Amino acid sequence: MRENEARVLVVEDEAASRLLIQTVLVRSGFQVVAVESGEAALAAFQDQMPDIVTLDLALPGMDGFEVCRTLRAMGADVPILMLTALGETSDKVRGLDLGADDYLTKPFNPLELAARLRALLRRTRPETTLEPALVHRGLRLDLSHQRCFKEGREVALTRHEFVLLVELLRRPGRPQSRKDLTARLWGTQHHGSPKSLDVYIRRLREKVEDDPSNPDLIHTARGIGYLCS
Repeated sequence: MRENEARVLVVEDEAASRLLIQTVLVRSGFQVVAVESGEAALAAFQDQMPDIVTLDLALPGMDGFEVCRTLRAMGADVPILMLTALGETSDKVRGLDLGADDYLTKPFNPLELAARLRALLRRTRPETTLEPALVHRGLRLDLSHQRCFKEGREVALTRHEFVLLVELLRRPGRPQSRKDLTARLWGTQHHGSPKSLDVYIRRLREKVEDDPSNPDLIHTARGIGYLCS
């Protein structure tokens, strides 16, 4: 995945730091959603479906440790990078044990943050089989490099969008249940909004359908879920 296909949720309560991080990441090609509290982070995660999270530990109210624990309990499998001014090794170990993937100690160079995010995204690509590509009705999915092409032109997909499209294209004509698709994206313990899957389907249709309002590829299987024709 290239960074300009990735959406980052930035959780930072200090306005100046939040703006600096957001500015550097946008200039580095990321899509950024920035919030100032743990409660806002959980809401934004379910609404915006980020591909990776930067999480300040010293948040007011619900701190970063609790946010991390809650995200993992929800079934979120995206990478989480902790941002901490806490120098104690025990705090870093606690965060990693709660499910964070990496940490960066403040103060840090924002360019290093962007590099860490790129490295985490490279390490957490979705599982693929040995098949080099999936080809279906003008779409070609390069499984090795996680890239999508429509009629020869590349279509920028996020990590979750790519996983969802792979699942649908591997079983053309066969309805996939909402439960199975949700589990593939977020794990079996996902407790987020039931509309989360619909948001991804809508985004996929906007990117791969000729007429998203009248889809010809990704169909709704009423009472079941979705399928590709």
